[in-house]
Amino acid sequence: MKILFLVYHGFSEASGISKKIRSQVKGLRENGHDVHVCYYDFSADGHRCRYVDDTVIQDYGTGLHAAIRQRYDYGCVYKYCAGNGIDLVYARSFMNATPQLARLFARLRKSGIKTVTEIPTYPYDGEFAGFPLKERIRLFVDKMFRRRLAKEMSAIVTFSDAEYIFGCKTVNISNGIDLDSIPIHECRHRDNAVHLIGVAEVHYWHGYDRLIAGLGEYYAKPGTRRNVYFHIVGGVGESEMHGSAHAPGFACIIKKYGIEKNVVFHGQLFGTELDRVFDSCVFAVGSLGRHRSGITSIKTLKNREYAARGIPFAYSECDSDFDGRRYVLKVPADESPINIGSIIEFIESHDFQPSDIRDTVSDLSWKTQMKRVVDAVNKM
Repeated sequence: MKILFLVYHGFSEASGISKKIRSQVKGLRENGHDVHVCYYDFSADGHRCRYVDDTVIQDYGTGLHAAIRQRYDYGCVYKYCAGNGIDLVYARSFMNATPQLARLFARLRKSGIKTVTEIPTYPYDGEFAGFPLKERIRLFVDKMFRRRLAKEMSAIVTFSDAEYIFGCKTVNISNGIDLDSIPIHECRHRDNAVHLIGVAEVHYWHGYDRLIAGLGEYYAKPGTRRNVYFHIVGGVGESEMHGSAHAPGFACIIKKYGIEKNVVFHGQLFGTELDRVFDSCVFAVGSLGRHRSGITSIKTLKNREYAARGIPFAYSECDSDFDGRRYVLKVPADESPINIGSIIEFIESHDFQPSDIRDTVSDLSWKTQMKRVVDAVNKM
């Protein structure tokens, strides 16, 4: 099958989204499909362009007119698909439904080309709460036209358990992993301290404030305490550091309890630097606040990456791939501080072997997950 993987933005080596898309494309190719990637980015001379692979299929120019035009002129995508024998367009939603985008997919469908859109997080409306006005306007437009867009889809791909989204039948898959790109955990920490790690571009739904508050409560109790450190790897915005309508700021909690030395902000790390921090830790922290954005069930990529490394971890949402696994510690989906004592007890009461944890996610490869999508579409 000849597939066009359509994204509405560019790529970055530092972006987890970019890495995920490349892994999905790799998974499709491993299933024998001929896959091309269409994306939007700036050229070397500053022009706004739409590309397929490394070839410009539309140069929108520069300035405000070009910025507006790229949001509604998708004719080049249709021409490419019609002229190059594309059988399936796999699009990754950018919460950007418009009449023009719906028209593109209507033309593709009428031409006999199958179309699916992946919605990375569903429901997603709650994630926009507290965002800048520009982003909330984008959501408002999306809400106006997303059902119209969904009507033009063969299916919607989701990592949730929803059977229908915006009136369209879904294909339910899990976030996949590329085991070739994820090294296995080699714990090199030997002293009596407990090192925890959370990796994310941090937002309020990650709920790291709950873990930090839990650290504070742990040290506020009388008696001898273990040295516990929380390593945060990734960008932390002003609203997360200093507070928002959704959660107290990290800095306020740290100051309140005097635990400055127990919370370590590493910023963005990649490659061997990231591996080094992972290997100094014994336990990982997933999302602890998805309930804040109205999500109860989700199959996050981070949970799968932790399992692929072979490190035990905690989260608060429902994830059918991991709920009940012996290396997973489920915590309440509420605003209570995380019980650090329970984490320590969990770690010390089990003998976790990284290779055993990793073996449990062999069926979550992107090759397997993307095959499920194509197989489902072929039956439609």
